[in-house]
Amino acid sequence: MFRLDDRLAADTALVDLWDLCEVRLMDDANYPWFVLVPQRTDLREIHDLAPADRLQLMDEIVRATRILEQAWRPDKINVAALGNQVTQLHIHVIARYMTDGAWPRPVWGFLPALPYTKPQRLDVTSRFRETRSLTAA
Repeated sequence: MFRLDDRLAADTALVDLWDLCEVRLMDDANYPWFVLVPQRTDLREIHDLAPADRLQLMDEIVRATRILEQAWRPDKINVAALGNQVTQLHIHVIARYMTDGAWPRPVWGFLPALPYTKPQRLDVTSRFRETRSLTAA
């Protein structure tokens, strides 16, 4: 049975459920930052997924990047699966701007996380879902 890692649960909020992944918002308002977590048990690496799930994961990564491109118009999108602190397989999809405080460096450990206010979180979640419906075709 799928169980979300405690740290992912603490650092993110559920935005959507897709065929394979939970889509979660990272609680850091410095960047539009989503985390895709495949809803499968005992996964650490992408190659641990069944072949069909690997293809589905790539489709969902592309879907998330398109949503970020349309809703936030970033200069660049970073996609990463590090797992150094949380070993459960999860993929970060982050909108980056040349004006963000960490640019051009990676986001990890550069700026302290800036938690969303409740209205900000609702706005980002709503924006994501509205754009999702436009990109679903």
